[in-house]
Amino acid sequence: MYFVFMYILTFIHIILEDQGAAVVQALDAEQALELALKEKPDLITLDVSMPEKSGIKLYREVKANDRWKQIPIIIVTGVSEDFKKFISTRHHIPPPEGYLSKPIDAEEILALIKKLTA
Repeated sequence: MYFVFMYILTFIHIILEDQGAAVVQALDAEQALELALKEKPDLITLDVSMPEKSGIKLYREVKANDRWKQIPIIIVTGVSEDFKKFISTRHHIPPPEGYLSKPIDAEEILALIKKLTA
């Protein structure tokens, strides 16, 4: 499972760097929060399955924080449409700005990022 997470992380990193983007990687939710404090990212991608704390818990923390709640978030998941419906119906947090299903298509992620950061 962790190998898949690292593969996705590396894949997204390479795609974005090839486009000239500055990319910061976090291996877990705590590291992501630490890095977000140092730099305000233009966009965050989160895998639902992350070590220690789920991507959904991290998503909720980011959206509950006034400093970060305007940052667009793309949820990367291999989970079904039912998950997308579930997370989009939570009333106490807004739905994610984007979803990507695994396996990730390079053109799809680039188009979504361009749309969300334009």
